[in-house]
Amino acid sequence: MPPTDVAESVDTGPAEHWDSHVWNSRWWEGRFENLFDRWPMVVRLSDRVEVKWFKQVGTISEPADDEIAVSGIGTVAAARVEPTDGSPPFIAVSMYARWIRPHSATNTKWTVGYPDGSAHRIISDLSAFVGNTDPRTHRILAAGDLNMAYGSLGNFPQALTVRERTVFDRMQALGLEFLGPQHPRGRRASPTPHDQPSDTRNVPTFHSTRQTPETAQNQLDYAFASRGFHESINVRALNSPEEWGASDHCRLMIEISA
Repeated sequence: MPPTDVAESVDTGPAEHWDSHVWNSRWWEGRFENLFDRWPMVVRLSDRVEVKWFKQVGTISEPADDEIAVSGIGTVAAARVEPTDGSPPFIAVSMYARWIRPHSATNTKWTVGYPDGSAHRIISDLSAFVGNTDPRTHRILAAGDLNMAYGSLGNFPQALTVRERTVFDRMQALGLEFLGPQHPRGRRASPTPHDQPSDTRNVPTFHSTRQTPETAQNQLDYAFASRGFHESINVRALNSPEEWGASDHCRLMIEISA
């Protein structure tokens, strides 16, 4: 949540656009104190844009004009962004591929779980904004934490390399170009992570509790945009130790020129 000294300049929009407690049933009461404690949001920070948030509803087939049907709790939020200078509007999608623990019937030792299931739910939800096979007919910018490493070799215990590759392939199939960020739009990890090829252009965006911004290794955060629209977008990881910030994830600077 925004710090109190800047709260008046931060517009998080209505809770209906991000809080799954609003649209969900009450099935979770008695099992969990809250559904989850972290939520994707689209936040307005400037008077140079108007933001029209989409309210979340369940997985209905025909949401209203101001709604988005969502299939994952706390995984996605969306809004229509309208620049006040007359530039074309676009759809902004905030993503968080939440870890999902496998069912107990699997008898697995994967205690953390897998993120690709959440990522595919996100892609299904944002697919509602793709109304034509020609990507030039839509303007979508989607960014966030996918909890997976692009181009992984599979040498990491939690990596599901083949499954995770399908997430990036599916984005491409929807006409959403991968924007990275990739080096030189961010500092590379040194040494190269053991689960990445030697020529990887990944840039670390996350550090564990045993690491610092200086020793961060893994890129988990990415941006995508509609093919054609992507040509006017630059993405950079603010991942130098001096600009990292207070979170275990660094910020991505996404600049749109038209």
